[in-house]
Amino acid sequence: MQVIENLVTETMRAISFLSRLPIPDRFFAGHDGSLSRTVAAFPLAGLVIALPAAVILSLLSASGTEPVLVALIVIALQIMLTGALHEDGLSDTADGLGGGANRDKALAIMKDSRIGTYGALALILSVTLRVVSLAILIETLPPIAVGLSWLATAALSRSLMVWHWSSLPAARAGGVAAAAGAPDSAAAHMAYLFGSLATAFLGLLALPFHAWFAASLSALAAVALFTGHCRKRIEGHTGDTIGASQQLSEIGFLLALAMIV
Repeated sequence: MQVIENLVTETMRAISFLSRLPIPDRFFAGHDGSLSRTVAAFPLAGLVIALPAAVILSLLSASGTEPVLVALIVIALQIMLTGALHEDGLSDTADGLGGGANRDKALAIMKDSRIGTYGALALILSVTLRVVSLAILIETLPPIAVGLSWLATAALSRSLMVWHWSSLPAARAGGVAAAAGAPDSAAAHMAYLFGSLATAFLGLLALPFHAWFAASLSALAAVALFTGHCRKRIEGHTGDTIGASQQLSEIGFLLALAMIV
């Protein structure tokens, strides 16, 4: 019972960190703000955060609404629920890695709240690729299968966030990610387990095995390549690169799925 209560508490804390959804104050009593253990619940929080959009996605797909319009509504709703947290990370990361000639310059640009050309283009491409991919899936898959695929993406992308976070040291000592604490090893492995099981269960309910496998592999490859690039360019992670890893994972999964189904 205590294990379940702890998991519920960490899930609520993860939802609060990863979204704008209101969470009762009692889940934060005595909490020091560290996310070291909370990362274990990131995939579960991802499912909760993505559930409203998944329901809307399935209902509008079943109603015969134009696929592109449905996809736009779903992406817009998801952005509102997360407060554009991950999109902000993607934009800042693109500006920093695209415009920074060296490590220090790249980190300084990431910390700047202003958006540049690379960041703007990254946001445009992120939204466009996800909308187009979702529209293709809506035209191809049954409504429930599209909704389940969206949930599978949510769980996988949040576990890959933790993997990126755990694989690199903090690039900036005073950054948000450093202040939140490095993921606890056991908690990180729990996140991988929850994310893998949720993605496999939901994905295989909705998709042929080869489509699910290719989409999952594409998401993993996208984050692995990105993590390697961050290790080379800035020698670590930041809060922005952690958010960017979620976006790249989601794009990789949806894009590969749209190309296969």
